[in-house]
Amino acid sequence: MDASEAKRLKDLEDENRKLKRLVADLSLDNVALKDALSGKYNRP
Repeated sequence: MDASEAKRLKDLEDENRKLKRLVADLSLDNVALKDALSGKYNRP
């Protein structure tokens, strides 16, 4: 593997890490919204 391939791999791994974090955040938002709509949480 030459230097350009190694840099490309590192860039792709960084992008993959960011996308995984984004999916996790959106999944949490989705669960929170579903819980709120289902009435699981009562307002004070």
